[in-house]
Amino acid sequence: MIRRTSLVLVGALMGAAATGVVYSSIVPAVAANASTYRELSIFGDVFERVRAQYVTPPQDDKLIENAINGMLSSLDPHSSYMNSTDAEDMRTQTKGEFGGLGIEVTMEDDLVKVTSPIDDTPAAKAGVLAGDFISKIDGQDVRGLKLEEAVDKMRGAVGKPIKLTILRKGAEKPIELTIIRDIIAVRAVKFRVEGDVGYLRVISFTEKTYDDLKNGIEKIKAQVPADKLKGFVLDLRLNPGGLLDQAINVSDAFLERGEVVSTRGRNPDETRRFNATPGDLTDGKPVIVLVNGGSASASEIVAGALQDLKRATVLGTRSFGKGSVQTIIPLGDAGALRLTTALYYTPSGKSIQGTGISPDIKVEQPLPPELLGKVETTSESSLRGHIKGQNENEEGSGSVAYVPPEAKDDLQLNYALDLLRGKKSDPAFPANPEKAELKP
Repeated sequence: MIRRTSLVLVGALMGAAATGVVYSSIVPAVAANASTYRELSIFGDVFERVRAQYVTPPQDDKLIENAINGMLSSLDPHSSYMNSTDAEDMRTQTKGEFGGLGIEVTMEDDLVKVTSPIDDTPAAKAGVLAGDFISKIDGQDVRGLKLEEAVDKMRGAVGKPIKLTILRKGAEKPIELTIIRDIIAVRAVKFRVEGDVGYLRVISFTEKTYDDLKNGIEKIKAQVPADKLKGFVLDLRLNPGGLLDQAINVSDAFLERGEVVSTRGRNPDETRRFNATPGDLTDGKPVIVLVNGGSASASEIVAGALQDLKRATVLGTRSFGKGSVQTIIPLGDAGALRLTTALYYTPSGKSIQGTGISPDIKVEQPLPPELLGKVETTSESSLRGHIKGQNENEEGSGSVAYVPPEAKDDLQLNYALDLLRGKKSDPAFPANPEKAELKP
């Protein structure tokens, strides 16, 4: 079942737009003509002029890095240069583990609020509780910091101590805790039993996603007898993507056969096809996939594969619409180049670039009053300089990316549960794999 391919990312552009990445050390040589070398000579002249005459002495490395990024950003929103720090951050994210404390946090009233300590992590063992507010990190006030900056400060080398100042409701004074960082494995999949339905939320596609999904399915099946289990909800909302091989494996977990996805590059001989292998982990139980405007790239590969192969019914709103693949070319100590090299296609041969996945059953999730006018539609088609998809039109891609914090307020989830329990019906549910038009 588990497929090992070259490391390919089809996920978030570090929290923004979606990307897809292949790690490669091979760069085909293509000879440039004389005019190209003349232009490069002009670049060298400009660089030296700036170094010598700009009003304040510039940093050479910043000049070069910004020049490279300027060239790449002129291609599309997903091609970029990553310096050594950025490249290491990407490797950490795709690995799914890092040196840290083990807490899920958000920002509230200019303080870092602990939403949940992760079980059996340094933070949990030290007594950090949900609802705690972190006011200082190693003596530095967190007010004025962005959430990302605060999180970066709490991450660090395994074995290195960190001092947190915590404000806790009911405590007479701030609590000082010294915690030793350890390896924190980020859960890529969260799961629970919703009565007689298994709920699987794929948060991101890291190296751990398939294993986490398999573990979740096994535990759900152990809790609910087969004759009582109505089916599964696979929640891909707000999932920005990640590793391609994990997207393929997650799709394969529900499939017995068929092409999962294909990638097509500049040259015909660069086309690659990935097929499902026998073995449906859910034993053929009905599946409903939830998507919204925050479902991007790797998420769209899974949704597109299960939709085209008639293995699942897709419910929600139109997805982000990111259908390109980027190759990561390591540059040694200098970092890495992220370059768009291909588009990917669903089993029916359709490109979702700029269009996204259209749900079989459209269910809008209304915004609460406090968010009206504050949440914008996210989409590939709205990105400046994006590659125009072959099927893209004025309608574009994407939709509002919002999921209520409480399940009782989640219209999309509850609609899916009603379908699985027979309280609602729709011609698109249940999906029938026998009606899929499989490629030979």
